[in-house]
Amino acid sequence: MTVIAAGLSPFTAVAFLNRGRIQWRRKFCPRISMNFQVNRRLFSSSAGGIQLRTSASGDRSLASENEAERRTYPWPDKKRPRVCILGGGFGGLYTALRLESLVWPDARKPQVVLVDQSERFVFKPMLYELLSGEVDPWEIAPRFSDLLANTGVQFFRDKVKCLYPSDHLGITGRAVSRSGGTVHLESGLLIEYDWLVLALGAEAKLDIVPGAAEYALPFSTLDDACKVDEKLRALERQNFGKNSQIRVAVVGCGYSGVELAATIAERLQDKGIVEAINVDKTVLPNAPTGNREAALKVLSSRKVKLLLGYFVHRIREVGNSGIHDSETAQIHRNLVLELQPAERGVQSQILEADLVLWTVGSKSLLPQLEASDGPDEIPLNARGQAETDETLRVKGHPRIFAVGDSSSFRDSSGKVLPATAQVAFQQADFAGWNLWAAINDRPLLPFRFQNLGEMMTLGRNDAAISPSFIEGLTLEGPIGHAARKFAYLIRLPTDEHRVKVGISWLRKSIVESVALLQDNITKVVSGS
Repeated sequence: MTVIAAGLSPFTAVAFLNRGRIQWRRKFCPRISMNFQVNRRLFSSSAGGIQLRTSASGDRSLASENEAERRTYPWPDKKRPRVCILGGGFGGLYTALRLESLVWPDARKPQVVLVDQSERFVFKPMLYELLSGEVDPWEIAPRFSDLLANTGVQFFRDKVKCLYPSDHLGITGRAVSRSGGTVHLESGLLIEYDWLVLALGAEAKLDIVPGAAEYALPFSTLDDACKVDEKLRALERQNFGKNSQIRVAVVGCGYSGVELAATIAERLQDKGIVEAINVDKTVLPNAPTGNREAALKVLSSRKVKLLLGYFVHRIREVGNSGIHDSETAQIHRNLVLELQPAERGVQSQILEADLVLWTVGSKSLLPQLEASDGPDEIPLNARGQAETDETLRVKGHPRIFAVGDSSSFRDSSGKVLPATAQVAFQQADFAGWNLWAAINDRPLLPFRFQNLGEMMTLGRNDAAISPSFIEGLTLEGPIGHAARKFAYLIRLPTDEHRVKVGISWLRKSIVESVALLQDNITKVVSGS
C-alpha cells in the first residue's frame, strides 16, 4: 500500500516519496574498544558533520570526547562463523530459526546472536484478535527466551545504535578484514560479526499530518494493540449506562484499516460509531476483488461509515470532556479531524471522534541508526530501506543481508515488493539458505517471491481469504475464519509453540460450541 492510498494529502505524500536517496545521519558515536588488532579511526570536523577515515586493513577504534570504554561480546567459539541478526520480527526471528534447522558441516555451524528491543516476538497479523478477545497475548506474542530455549541462538534485548561494516573493503580492492563489521548497542555492548542480517522492521509514520503524532494511535505493535484496547475499555466504562456513543475514526482503508474498523465495529455494536477515511474511492484498492467485496459487505452490515475520496488535513483537540478515568489516569479528549476532498468540487468535512486510529504509511527504522558517511554507508531508498541485489545482499556489502521492512527488493518488473508478513516469511527462508551457501562457499540463490494469496480478519468467526492458486475463489465467513487461523497456526515460529497454541484454540472452540449449544437449548425450552 502506498502512502497516497489511504487517507493522506497527495501533495504531502508525493513530497515524502520524492525526497530521493536517504543518507544516514552522521552523528558522533562514543569510543568503541575492540578485542582485536586495531588502528585508530580518525575524525575531522567539516561543515557537513563528522567525516570518517578508515584504515586500509579495516580494523578500527572510535574516539570520543570522554574516551569511554565499551564492552565487547565474547563469542564462545573463536573459529566458528559469527552471525548477528538485528530485529526479531518475521524476517529476523525466522532467519535465525532457519539457520538452526539447516545441516552444517563440522566447525561451520555459525554462532547466532539475535537482537531486539522487545522481549517478545509479535505475530502481527493477529493483533486484531486481541481487540476481539479471540486470542491471549502469550499466543501471538511469546517471549524470545521461550522460543529460542532449545536452540543455539543467543538473544539480547537491546536497541541498535550504530553500525560499522567493513565488508566493503574487499570490493574496493583493499585488504579484507576477517570481521564483517561491528554493531554498537545502546547498552554499550559491541558485537563483532562475520555476517549481518538487517531485519529491524518499521514503525508508523505519524509526522506527515499536523496533530497525528499527538492525538492518533497507531496499530502495528503489541504495545499499540494494548493501548487501543485500554482506550476502548476506558471509553466503554465512561459511556456505560449512557445514551451517548463512542466515536472511533480509522484513517486508512487498506488491510489494516479495514480489519480494525470491522473488528471494533463488531466489538462496540450499537454502543459506538466507526468511521473509516480513505483517499481512494474504494476500500482495499489493491486487493483481490473477492476480498474487497467481502469487506464491503461486512462493513455495511456493521454500519461502518465510509468517507471515501478524503484525506486528513489536520487533527486537533477541541477541549477534553473533563472526565478522568481512574484506571488509566487519563483525561478523555474530544478530537476533530479536518478532512479535505481528493478531488475538486467536493466540500471538506469536519469529523468528531473520541479515538483516532492511524493505519497510513510506515517508515523503516534503518535511517534512525547512527552511521558514518563514506564508503561503508548502507545504500537506502527513499523509504529508508536497504537496497539489495537478487540474493538479498545489501548492495556494496557482500556480508550483509536485508529482509522484510529493512529490504528494498525489486521484482523482475522493477517494483519494490510490499512490506508484508508473507514477503518477510519467504525472504527469511532464502536469507537463511543464502547464509548457509555463503559460509560454505556455495552459489547463492536469487530470491523469487511466490504470492500465495491474501487473507484478512473481519471480526470473530469472520474472515476472507483469496488464494492465488485458484483464480476467483474467496473463502468468507466462518470457513474463511477457520482457514485463516489454521494457516497462521502452522506459521507460528516453533513446533512447541504451535502445539501449545493449537491446544489452547481447540479448548476455546469447544467451550464456545458448548456455550452456543446451551443457549440454543435454552431458547427452545423458553419458546415451548
